[in-house]
Amino acid sequence: MRFEGKTAIVTGASRGIGLAIAERLVADGARVVITARKKEALDEAVAHLGGPKVALAVAGKADDLDHQADTIRQAIETFGSLDMLVNNTGINPAYGPIVDLDLGAARKVVEVNCIAALSWVQQAHRAWMKEHGGAVVNVSSVSGIRPAPGIGFYGASKAMLISLTELMALELAPDIRVNAVAPAVVKTKFATALFEGREEQVASAYPLKRLGEPEDIAGVVAFLLSEDASWITGQLVVIDGGVTLGGVTE
Repeated sequence: MRFEGKTAIVTGASRGIGLAIAERLVADGARVVITARKKEALDEAVAHLGGPKVALAVAGKADDLDHQADTIRQAIETFGSLDMLVNNTGINPAYGPIVDLDLGAARKVVEVNCIAALSWVQQAHRAWMKEHGGAVVNVSSVSGIRPAPGIGFYGASKAMLISLTELMALELAPDIRVNAVAPAVVKTKFATALFEGREEQVASAYPLKRLGEPEDIAGVVAFLLSEDASWITGQLVVIDGGVTLGGVTE
């Protein structure tokens, strides 16, 4: 129960990687506040996590400043602290060559994947972590460290998130640690287009011969948030089944 008495906010946690992270944190003793856009899905996730004694749902858009402030306020009022933050929300509304990318979509990707993550940290810092310390994990992607044709601008936003992670780690030390993880293809609804109907073919490029599961990411995130990682900050942990060893990102 390494997180007993601690509270985490996990964004984008009604399903997939975010929900798996929340589930792992609860299993390790934490109380979690989960966010996503749809209240119904969040309510189901809270029930799955064990109910209101350990989980609270706050629906809203990840890049909405008022939603961020309200979520942080509710976390502290309900559970008494805000010790951990996981920026998991990410969007990718466009697929195709970057030369054809709609610039409005590009701006929205940066707003949600990068600026919102920064704003969550800013608000958590002001409300709790500046005085009490804490740990942050940003969920990036292997597309942020290798070119990924078709999802190239999503990858560019995740590269920016990696850079922000390093900068925040430097500026917020010694009391707040900030790290990131970079998953390859994980079997979630978000990533369906990357493997649906050809999972065996896609997985064949991975040395470990399988795609990721949400739990694969959750365990590493929990480690980075824990005291076991107390001398780790500003780092990117690649969780990819070995696929980037061959220069592949999907």
